[in-house]
Amino acid sequence: MRKILHPALCLIVGTCLAPLPGAAAVSEEERAAAEGTAEAVPSDDRQPVAEGTGGAVATVDPDASRTAIEILRRGGNAADAAVAAAATLGVTEPHMTSIGGGGYLMYYEASTGRIHSLDARESAPAAMREDSFMENGTPIPEDEIVTSGLNVGVPSVVHQWATILRTFGTIPLRQALRPAIRVARSGFLVDAEFNAQTALNQDRFADISSAKDLFLPGGRPPPVGSVFRNPDLARTYEELARHGAAWFYRGPVAQEIVRTVKHPPVEPSGGRRVRPGLMAARDLAGYRTLSPSPTRSRFRGLEVYGMPPSSSGGTTVGEVLAILSAMDAPSDRVEALHRYLEASRLAFADRERYIGDPDFADVPVSELLSPGYARERACLVGPAAMPYPVAPGSPDGSYQPCQAPGTASSASPSAEGGHTTHLVVSDRWGNVASYTISLGEIGGSGLVVPGRGFLLNSQLSGFTFDPSAGGPNLAGPGKRPRSSIAPTIVLRDGRPLFALGSPGGTPIITTVIQILLNRVDFGMPLPEAVAAPRAGQLNLPVTLAEPGFIEEYGSALTARGHAFEPPPWAPWPLGAATALEFLDGNRVLAVAEPTRLGGGSALVVRP
Repeated sequence: MRKILHPALCLIVGTCLAPLPGAAAVSEEERAAAEGTAEAVPSDDRQPVAEGTGGAVATVDPDASRTAIEILRRGGNAADAAVAAAATLGVTEPHMTSIGGGGYLMYYEASTGRIHSLDARESAPAAMREDSFMENGTPIPEDEIVTSGLNVGVPSVVHQWATILRTFGTIPLRQALRPAIRVARSGFLVDAEFNAQTALNQDRFADISSAKDLFLPGGRPPPVGSVFRNPDLARTYEELARHGAAWFYRGPVAQEIVRTVKHPPVEPSGGRRVRPGLMAARDLAGYRTLSPSPTRSRFRGLEVYGMPPSSSGGTTVGEVLAILSAMDAPSDRVEALHRYLEASRLAFADRERYIGDPDFADVPVSELLSPGYARERACLVGPAAMPYPVAPGSPDGSYQPCQAPGTASSASPSAEGGHTTHLVVSDRWGNVASYTISLGEIGGSGLVVPGRGFLLNSQLSGFTFDPSAGGPNLAGPGKRPRSSIAPTIVLRDGRPLFALGSPGGTPIITTVIQILLNRVDFGMPLPEAVAAPRAGQLNLPVTLAEPGFIEEYGSALTARGHAFEPPPWAPWPLGAATALEFLDGNRVLAVAEPTRLGGGSALVVRP
């Protein structure tokens, strides 16, 4: 396994797993093979940029994007298309999302001009306690928690889909699921990313009988260029379409989920210890999607709306932008990037100290986003990088002149899964969805519900493991672990200007901020703003950075005291964003990644 210089990185991003030495080579060989046999297999015809009218979508996957466009062309709206695309991603991106996970939605409702948020973060079972991740007085090793029933939160995305369609949609769930059922039955083209994600999980999938049966036919990951079918998931979706969301939470499948969590289907010959979880049927039956007020902050005359707690996405994105707004104009790009990194360092210190499930903690959202607090934090930013770790501030409403930045005695970041998936959709009526759905780790918990064709999430490792660390993010019955998911919608003069978001664990936040800075402050066209190399400072000893960023800015920023290191899940990048920009004449520019994770898929109804 690749050595990680700073163990704190493993904690805050939730994984230090990297592909086995042979996996990357196999991926490259199979990528080349796929390119050489493009005529022999179905084309995925992905394109990262599209512009037009009548509705738009950007996802990481061509099948999901085509699903959304199909729904829009048949008269569905952005809510309908978002659910249908998410269900399809559960087929084609099963390591990143499934009906065994959860998600966060930001939705602009054109008829009212309001922005709504829907929190479907997985919740802890009623039997969970602060010390549930402890054994013999010490935290269970994070890599052992990941592949376990103990790490599985109540699957929540199905409840969210029903809520989205009931609140904003125009079609029933059974209609939204039809395209995904079709893809699950007929299959889809295995690309290099699917193969690499399976290879990354090969050892643990081989130790879970249901995961091995699904993802390792013949004992190996499906080769690039093959067609992957999931008839078990097709049947599960068909039953869900017939019976509705209540069936998932109170019917036979709920019992099957509980049985999988409490009695993981471990291969006896594998020798892997897979701890049972605490979930009970009543935990699923009692799950509810929440609709808290979104966060709102101002940046360069724009209104930035984000996801409120239980996610830290909206507060941390908003705080960084507020700190940058409190400073005068930077002299050059290097100065601007230095300030961005320092503002992120400060905001992440506050994130760790103050953000948790608001039903169990008093989260000072309005103060964290207030101009007075931003000025107090901004005056700590000097010409050189601050020492690690920066101490949190005091968002108490009483703000003082500049003082020297303090340092915390230690940093105790909680773990968080390194990947998920994000989509953006708009429709001809002007509704907009920015939607992030997740399993946590790549491959979630590694537990596939037998006969159902989907992985269960690994989201409870988002809690702080050690009760002695304190803070608002300790585990507890019914609590939702803190997330960094940051679906974002930006308005100008009350109308949508941008919708964006990204996967990527904790650096989701910095990815969203950097895209906004690239577009708004640096004047990059949106496709360039998304494609540009990234870096994220998470109040850690080093800044996570992609090679292109280090090559372009590393020397100048190192001279200011910054240190850089690739993300611990390399070769996977920092995020895989999707975004929309609303242009004149009802035109929409849809943008996905051109190369990260093999590139995404952007489509419009009428080019």
